[in-house]
Amino acid sequence: MRYLLFHKPYGVLTQFTDAAGTGRKTLKDFVSVPGVYAAGRLDADSEGLLLLTDDGDLQHRLLDPKFGHRRTYWVQVEGAPTEEALAPLRAGVLVQGEMTLPAEVSLLGFDPPVPPRDPPVRFRAAIPTTWISLTLTEGRNRQVRRMTAAIGFPTLRLVRWSMEALTIEGLAPGEWRSFNAAELTSLRAAVYGTRREPVSPRAKPSGTRGLGRRWRG
Repeated sequence: MRYLLFHKPYGVLTQFTDAAGTGRKTLKDFVSVPGVYAAGRLDADSEGLLLLTDDGDLQHRLLDPKFGHRRTYWVQVEGAPTEEALAPLRAGVLVQGEMTLPAEVSLLGFDPPVPPRDPPVRFRAAIPTTWISLTLTEGRNRQVRRMTAAIGFPTLRLVRWSMEALTIEGLAPGEWRSFNAAELTSLRAAVYGTRREPVSPRAKPSGTRGLGRRWRG
């Protein structure tokens, strides 16, 4: 079976065909491995980690909301929220008539190591922006954007940094690589049973750089 990590660029559809005829790039423009499919959702206007596999059971567990798994996002928001302003996200906020599960959220305190977005984010000169780290265990449609909007800080840029202990470290937008054995074991442990602590977005993960082959589409 095949297990791939892909750093999805902005504007790319998380499918291999553009059935709606939007003219946007798809996974086919970057990944040449046959028979794999996205194991998780990531909107076209979001970036970052996407898992691809031909393991149907693992894909089902990563897609089905009842099998919660940790996903950490780096989120650039409009404005300058304080830790107090972020507190409602830790308790859950009302999104489309339902409360979200409590999230882990903090101010990043640094600009994350991601390249400038293409096309660039449209900023308003008089309004500052802030990067936050947000970790969820549920996956509703456009949830992160709706959560930050609910507390008054609209999302400008959204990058998924990790799923469980897997991260996009070392992958440029448009690049992919295969899992190594340790990563697959860790993911299976998290999804099927014994959970492991995820890699903190504040620290560089060890043991992943250079493992597996990286490709650019």
